[in-house]
Amino acid sequence: MLRTRLNEALKEALKARDNRASATLRLILAALKDRDIAARTRGLGEGIPEEEILQMLQSMIKQRRESINLYEQGGRLELAEQEQEEIAIIERFLPVQMDEAATREAIAVTVQELGASGIKDMGRVMTALREKFAGRMDFGKASQAVKAALS
Repeated sequence: MLRTRLNEALKEALKARDNRASATLRLILAALKDRDIAARTRGLGEGIPEEEILQMLQSMIKQRRESINLYEQGGRLELAEQEQEEIAIIERFLPVQMDEAATREAIAVTVQELGASGIKDMGRVMTALREKFAGRMDFGKASQAVKAALS
């Protein structure tokens, strides 16, 4: 289970005195705890499911990539490097990402399965992709590919 892996990784990072990994893992676990608390109002007493944890990790990576761009524009390369290190730590907990060809194939199959025919069906297709490929697909890129496929 992903929660267990995160907690074990934090223990290992603390033992190894890896400050960057410890800080990053603490941020992940704090965000997870916040989402678990919010999930209680939805009746999820055991916390959020694995798919939502994977989505949370992907959004954390997306935030760091945006920060890297801003830091590089501002000439703060040391901060951009720190963000890149955090991305590498977070990615250890994500399943192997699908390559572009596999993503296009998954989109084509999903569009066919749903009988999607136009842009108005984009939301349905993206929802189905998120359910099937949580954590394995870059949904920013997938969104553009879905839009192209439905146009």
